[in-house]
Amino acid sequence: MTLKPFLCVHGHFYQPPREDPFTGEYRDEPSAAPFSNWNDRVTAECYAPNAAAGNFARLSFNLGGTLARWMDDCVHETYQQIVGAVYQHQRRYGVPNGVAQAVHHTILPLARGRDKRCQIRWGIASYVHRFGVQPDGIWLPEMAVDYETLEVVAEAGLAFVILSGEQVHGDLSRGAGPYRVRLPHGRSVAVFVRDRDLSNYFSFNMPAPEYARPLINEHLSRIDPGALTLIATDGETFGHHHKHGVRVLEALTTPAREDAYEVTTLARYLREYPPQTDVEIVENTAWSCAHDLGRWATGCHCTPGCGQWKGALRRALDNLSRDIDEIYAEMLRRRNLAPWGLRDDYIRVLLRQTNGPRFLAEYHLGHLTSTAQRQLLDLLEAQLYRQRMFVSCAFFFEDLERIEPRYAIASAVRAMTLVANVTGDDLARAFRRDLRIAISPGTGRTGAQILDEILAGVRFDEGTVSVPDVLEDVRERLATHMPAYVVATQ
Repeated sequence: MTLKPFLCVHGHFYQPPREDPFTGEYRDEPSAAPFSNWNDRVTAECYAPNAAAGNFARLSFNLGGTLARWMDDCVHETYQQIVGAVYQHQRRYGVPNGVAQAVHHTILPLARGRDKRCQIRWGIASYVHRFGVQPDGIWLPEMAVDYETLEVVAEAGLAFVILSGEQVHGDLSRGAGPYRVRLPHGRSVAVFVRDRDLSNYFSFNMPAPEYARPLINEHLSRIDPGALTLIATDGETFGHHHKHGVRVLEALTTPAREDAYEVTTLARYLREYPPQTDVEIVENTAWSCAHDLGRWATGCHCTPGCGQWKGALRRALDNLSRDIDEIYAEMLRRRNLAPWGLRDDYIRVLLRQTNGPRFLAEYHLGHLTSTAQRQLLDLLEAQLYRQRMFVSCAFFFEDLERIEPRYAIASAVRAMTLVANVTGDDLARAFRRDLRIAISPGTGRTGAQILDEILAGVRFDEGTVSVPDVLEDVRERLATHMPAYVVATQ
C-alpha cells in the first residue's frame, strides 16, 4: 500500500468560566439570543452537531475544563458523546485523541512558576476525570510559550505541545514535525507545528464543504509521503464562526481511497514518528499576539486604542495575588503543610471527586474543629478565584469596561471576601488603590469605579460566606446600589 501524507485537524474547544463568582449561577446573556447564554448557543451551533456527526472521534482536540464542567452539568448528552469519542479512539488506536488544556486559559509565561504548575496539573486532572486516561499532550492557552512552561509540561509527564511556525526556530522541512525541544535541565518535549497559513485560511476564509477536500488534496499532493500537516484552530470555527463548518470538518476528516492523504491524530502520529530534529522556541510568543505577549501584559497594537489599562490591571491583580498567597501560605505552614502541593491536589474537590472534610482528613486534619476546617477550605476556595482572576480574555480585548475584565475583578472580590472572612485582612483598600490607575479608554472610568459597582451588587447564595465588615465599609460609601453583578462573556 502506497504511503500518503497525513493530515491532522486540531480543535481548541474552550469557553471561559461564566458562573457568577458569588452565587455559582449561570446568568442569562441577552447578546446570545435566542439562547439563554453563549454556552447554550455555541453548543447548538457547534458542539452538538459536531458530536452528532462523529467529528470528535476523528479530530485531535482539547476540551477546556470550565467548558467541560458546564457541558457535564447542562448538556450532558453532548458531553457524553464527546467523552465516548475519546474512548472510541483509545480502544481503536491505543492512544487518546484528546489533549489536556491548562485549566483556566491563563497566559502561562506571564504566570508564576507555581501557578504554571497549578494550571497544568489541574488541567491534567480535569482531563483524566473526564476521559479516564492520561493525556499525552497539552494545549497551551493562546499557544503562549516559554522554556519554563515547557519544563513544567515535561515535569508533568506530558509528551507534546502545539505551536505555530513563527514560534519555532530551526529546520521545519518535516512539516508539522514532531520536533524535539531540549530543555535546560535535561528533559525534552515534542512540538507539533501547525501550518499557520492553512489554519488561518480555514479560520477566516472557510470554503464551501464541496471544495474543502479538493483544496486539501491539492495542498497535500506536494507533501512528502508520511509527512504530517497540522491544521490547528479554535474548535468553534466549525459551526459557530462558520455555519457550514461542521460539514467542512466532516469532509476533511473522512478522505476516500482516491484522496491524496490520510487522517491521523497527534498521539498516534507521535507514536509512529518520534522527533528526529531539534528546534528552539521563540520565547514569550503566542498565536494571537506579535508583541512579546503585550496583548495580555502591557497593551499593544493587537487591539485598537490605548491599552495601558492592561498593564495597570495586571499589576493590581499581581499585587493582590501576592497578598492572598502570603496569607494562605502562612496559615498552611503553621500546620506543617506544603501549601502549593495542597492547592494542586484541591482540584479533586473542585471536580467533586471528594468533599472538603474528606479532603482535609486525608491530610490528617480531620481532628480540627469545624470552624478551623471551614477556614482552611475557604482559603483553598480563594485560591480558585485567585487563579480565575487571570483568565486570558480579561486582557484580550480593547476596553476595561467589557465584561471580561469585570469578571476578573469580580473573581478578585470573591477571593478577597473569602480571605477576609477567615483572617479579617482588608485587601480591598490596596486593590482599589491599584485599580485607580487602570482607566477605560472608552469611558474614562477607572478600575476602582468598576470595583465599587461590583461590590455594590454582590449577592451571595444562601449558605456561602457573607460580606465581611472591611468590604461592607466600601459598600456603605456608595451613593447608588447597582444591580447584582452578572457574568456574561461571548
